[in-house]
Amino acid sequence: MIKHHPNAQQLNAFVSGTCEPTVALMVSAHVDMCLDCQAKCMKLQQVQTIEALSSPVATPSLDRMFSQITQLPQQKTTIPRAASVPATFDIELEGKRFVLPRTLKRYAKNTGNWSRLVGKLWQAPVDLGYMGKANFIYMEKGGKVPEHTHKGTEMTLVIDGQYGDGVANYDCGDFTLLDGQHNHLPHSEADEGCLVFTIVDKPLYFTSGIARLLNPFSHLFF
Repeated sequence: MIKHHPNAQQLNAFVSGTCEPTVALMVSAHVDMCLDCQAKCMKLQQVQTIEALSSPVATPSLDRMFSQITQLPQQKTTIPRAASVPATFDIELEGKRFVLPRTLKRYAKNTGNWSRLVGKLWQAPVDLGYMGKANFIYMEKGGKVPEHTHKGTEMTLVIDGQYGDGVANYDCGDFTLLDGQHNHLPHSEADEGCLVFTIVDKPLYFTSGIARLLNPFSHLFF
Protein backbone atom coordinates (compact mmCIF):
# COMPACT_ATOMS: atom_id res chain seq x y z
CA MET A 1 0.00 0.00 0.00
CA ILE A 2 1.36 3.41 -1.03
CA LYS A 3 1.78 5.70 2.00
CA HIS A 4 4.39 8.22 0.87
CA HIS A 5 3.31 10.71 -1.80
CA PRO A 6 4.44 14.03 -3.27
CA ASN A 7 3.10 16.89 -1.15
CA ALA A 8 0.38 19.30 -2.29
CA GLN A 9 2.88 21.89 -3.51
CA GLN A 10 4.76 19.33 -5.59
CA LEU A 11 1.56 17.97 -7.16
CA ASN A 12 0.29 21.46 -7.92
CA ALA A 13 3.59 22.44 -9.55
CA PHE A 14 3.59 19.18 -11.53
CA VAL A 15 0.10 19.74 -12.88
CA SER A 16 0.82 23.38 -13.73
CA GLY A 17 4.13 22.46 -15.38
CA THR A 18 6.20 24.73 -13.15
CA CYS A 19 8.41 22.20 -11.33
CA GLU A 20 11.94 21.25 -12.34
CA PRO A 21 12.27 18.49 -14.99
CA THR A 22 13.72 15.89 -12.63
CA VAL A 23 10.98 16.51 -10.06
CA ALA A 24 8.36 16.31 -12.82
CA LEU A 25 9.83 12.98 -13.94
CA MET A 26 9.72 11.46 -10.46
CA VAL A 27 6.26 12.79 -9.64
CA SER A 28 4.94 11.59 -13.00
CA ALA A 29 6.32 8.08 -12.40
CA HIS A 30 4.73 8.03 -8.94
CA VAL A 31 1.39 9.19 -10.35
CA ASP A 32 1.58 6.31 -12.86
CA MET A 33 1.57 3.94 -9.88
CA CYS A 34 -0.78 5.79 -7.51
CA LEU A 35 -4.55 5.97 -8.06
CA ASP A 36 -4.92 8.45 -5.20
CA CYS A 37 -2.51 10.94 -6.75
CA GLN A 38 -4.05 10.40 -10.19
CA ALA A 39 -7.39 11.54 -8.76
CA LYS A 40 -5.75 14.53 -7.03
CA CYS A 41 -4.06 15.58 -10.28
CA MET A 42 -7.36 15.43 -12.14
CA LYS A 43 -8.98 17.70 -9.54
CA LEU A 44 -6.03 20.10 -9.67
CA GLN A 45 -6.31 20.25 -13.46
CA GLN A 46 -9.99 21.11 -13.15
CA VAL A 47 -9.31 23.82 -10.56
CA GLN A 48 -6.47 25.33 -12.59
CA THR A 49 -8.60 25.31 -15.75
CA ILE A 50 -11.49 27.06 -13.99
CA GLU A 51 -9.12 29.63 -12.50
CA ALA A 52 -7.54 30.29 -15.90
CA LEU A 53 -10.90 30.69 -17.62
CA SER A 54 -12.25 32.96 -14.92
CA SER A 55 -9.14 35.14 -14.88
CA PRO A 56 -9.54 38.75 -16.11
CA VAL A 57 -6.77 38.10 -18.63
CA ALA A 58 -8.85 35.45 -20.39
CA THR A 59 -9.48 36.52 -23.98
CA PRO A 60 -13.04 37.02 -25.28
CA SER A 61 -12.51 34.31 -27.88
CA LEU A 62 -11.53 31.85 -25.14
CA ASP A 63 -14.61 32.83 -23.13
CA ARG A 64 -16.84 32.23 -26.15
CA MET A 65 -15.17 28.89 -26.79
CA PHE A 66 -15.75 27.76 -23.22
CA SER A 67 -19.39 28.90 -23.37
CA GLN A 68 -19.93 26.98 -26.57
CA ILE A 69 -18.37 23.84 -25.12
CA THR A 70 -20.61 23.93 -22.04
CA GLN A 71 -23.69 24.32 -24.23
CA LEU A 72 -22.92 21.32 -26.43
CA PRO A 73 -25.29 18.36 -25.96
CA GLN A 74 -23.76 15.42 -24.14
CA GLN A 75 -22.98 12.44 -26.31
CA LYS A 76 -22.46 8.89 -25.28
CA THR A 77 -19.00 7.68 -26.07
CA THR A 78 -18.24 4.02 -26.41
CA ILE A 79 -14.71 3.12 -25.44
CA PRO A 80 -13.59 -0.20 -26.90
CA ARG A 81 -12.24 -2.65 -24.37
CA ALA A 82 -8.53 -3.14 -24.61
CA ALA A 83 -7.36 -6.54 -25.69
CA SER A 84 -5.69 -8.62 -23.02
CA VAL A 85 -1.96 -8.13 -23.42
CA PRO A 86 0.55 -10.06 -21.33
CA ALA A 87 2.68 -7.82 -19.11
CA THR A 88 6.20 -7.36 -20.46
CA PHE A 89 9.24 -6.61 -18.38
CA ASP A 90 11.44 -3.58 -18.98
CA ILE A 91 14.66 -4.35 -17.09
CA GLU A 92 16.22 -7.56 -15.85
CA LEU A 93 18.80 -8.48 -13.21
CA GLU A 94 20.07 -11.97 -12.47
CA GLY A 95 16.88 -13.57 -13.78
CA LYS A 96 14.64 -11.07 -11.94
CA ARG A 97 12.36 -9.13 -14.26
CA PHE A 98 10.80 -5.78 -13.46
CA VAL A 99 8.01 -3.79 -15.09
CA LEU A 100 8.52 -0.01 -14.98
CA PRO A 101 5.84 2.68 -14.62
CA ARG A 102 4.88 4.24 -17.95
CA THR A 103 6.96 7.40 -17.44
CA LEU A 104 10.17 5.42 -16.90
CA LYS A 105 9.64 2.96 -19.77
CA ARG A 106 11.13 5.45 -22.24
CA TYR A 107 14.40 5.39 -20.30
CA ALA A 108 14.76 1.60 -20.18
CA LYS A 109 16.90 1.71 -23.33
CA ASN A 110 19.14 4.32 -21.67
CA THR A 111 19.95 2.05 -18.73
CA GLY A 112 23.56 0.91 -18.46
CA ASN A 113 24.90 -2.42 -17.27
CA TRP A 114 24.35 -3.58 -13.71
CA SER A 115 27.32 -3.37 -11.36
CA ARG A 116 27.48 -5.40 -8.16
CA LEU A 117 28.47 -3.37 -5.11
CA VAL A 118 29.35 -4.48 -1.60
CA GLY A 119 26.52 -4.96 0.84
CA LYS A 120 24.27 -6.99 -1.49
CA LEU A 121 23.63 -3.96 -3.68
CA TRP A 122 23.35 -3.58 -7.45
CA GLN A 123 23.46 -0.35 -9.44
CA ALA A 124 22.55 0.49 -13.05
CA PRO A 125 23.01 4.08 -14.28
CA VAL A 126 20.26 5.73 -16.33
CA ASP A 127 21.05 8.50 -18.82
CA LEU A 128 18.32 11.14 -18.56
CA GLY A 129 19.78 13.29 -21.31
CA TYR A 130 19.85 16.99 -20.48
CA MET A 131 18.41 16.26 -17.02
CA GLY A 132 21.52 14.35 -15.94
CA LYS A 133 21.93 10.85 -14.58
CA ALA A 134 19.87 8.68 -12.29
CA ASN A 135 20.21 5.11 -11.09
CA PHE A 136 18.26 1.97 -10.53
CA ILE A 137 19.39 0.49 -7.23
CA TYR A 138 18.51 -3.07 -6.27
CA MET A 139 18.92 -4.25 -2.67
CA GLU A 140 18.90 -7.99 -2.16
CA LYS A 141 17.40 -9.34 1.07
CA GLY A 142 19.74 -8.13 3.78
CA GLY A 143 21.22 -5.47 1.49
CA LYS A 144 21.90 -2.02 2.91
CA VAL A 145 23.42 1.36 2.09
CA PRO A 146 25.64 2.79 4.88
CA GLU A 147 24.04 5.47 7.02
CA HIS A 148 24.23 8.82 5.26
CA THR A 149 22.76 12.26 4.82
CA HIS A 150 22.63 14.50 1.75
CA LYS A 151 24.60 17.49 0.52
CA GLY A 152 21.78 18.13 -1.95
CA THR A 153 18.52 16.29 -2.53
CA GLU A 154 17.70 12.64 -3.09
CA MET A 155 14.44 11.59 -4.75
CA THR A 156 13.49 7.93 -4.59
CA LEU A 157 10.63 5.91 -6.05
CA VAL A 158 10.08 2.28 -5.05
CA ILE A 159 9.53 0.23 -8.21
CA ASP A 160 9.29 -3.23 -6.65
CA GLY A 161 9.55 -4.74 -3.18
CA GLN A 162 9.98 -2.99 0.16
CA TYR A 163 12.70 -1.32 2.22
CA GLY A 164 13.12 0.68 5.40
CA ASP A 165 15.62 3.34 6.42
CA GLY A 166 15.21 3.74 10.18
CA VAL A 167 12.77 6.59 9.60
CA ALA A 168 9.91 4.77 7.86
CA ASN A 169 9.09 1.70 5.80
CA TYR A 170 8.45 2.01 2.08
CA ASP A 171 6.44 -0.10 -0.33
CA CYS A 172 5.98 -0.31 -4.08
CA GLY A 173 5.02 3.12 -5.43
CA ASP A 174 6.21 5.15 -2.43
CA PHE A 175 7.93 8.46 -3.22
CA THR A 176 10.41 10.34 -1.02
CA LEU A 177 12.41 13.55 -1.35
CA LEU A 178 15.17 13.94 1.24
CA ASP A 179 17.80 16.61 1.91
CA GLY A 180 20.46 17.50 4.45
CA GLN A 181 17.92 17.46 7.27
CA HIS A 182 17.56 13.70 6.90
CA ASN A 183 19.92 10.97 8.08
CA HIS A 184 19.00 7.40 7.20
CA LEU A 185 20.19 3.86 6.54
CA PRO A 186 18.29 2.23 3.65
CA HIS A 187 18.02 -1.55 3.93
CA SER A 188 15.73 -4.30 2.70
CA GLU A 189 14.63 -7.45 4.54
CA ALA A 190 11.97 -8.37 1.97
CA ASP A 191 12.34 -11.84 0.46
CA GLU A 192 12.14 -10.33 -3.02
CA GLY A 193 14.49 -7.48 -2.13
CA CYS A 194 13.75 -3.99 -3.40
CA LEU A 195 14.25 -2.07 -6.63
CA VAL A 196 14.25 1.73 -6.49
CA PHE A 197 14.77 4.52 -9.01
CA THR A 198 16.72 7.40 -7.53
CA ILE A 199 17.98 10.83 -8.54
CA VAL A 200 20.51 12.79 -6.48
CA ASP A 201 21.96 16.17 -7.42
CA LYS A 202 25.03 16.03 -5.16
CA PRO A 203 27.14 13.24 -3.61
CA LEU A 204 25.93 11.57 -0.45
CA TYR A 205 27.66 12.27 2.87
CA PHE A 206 28.24 9.07 4.82
CA THR A 207 27.91 9.50 8.56
CA SER A 208 29.40 6.10 9.42
CA GLY A 209 33.07 6.36 10.35
CA ILE A 210 33.98 3.15 8.51
CA ALA A 211 32.10 4.20 5.39
CA ARG A 212 33.89 7.57 5.37
CA LEU A 213 37.27 5.89 5.88
CA LEU A 214 36.95 3.12 3.31
CA ASN A 215 34.43 4.99 1.14
CA PRO A 216 33.32 1.81 -0.71
CA PHE A 217 30.27 3.66 -1.99
CA SER A 218 32.05 6.73 -3.40
CA HIS A 219 30.49 6.05 -6.82
CA LEU A 220 27.07 5.03 -5.54
CA PHE A 221 24.35 6.89 -7.44
CA PHE A 222 26.99 8.54 -9.67
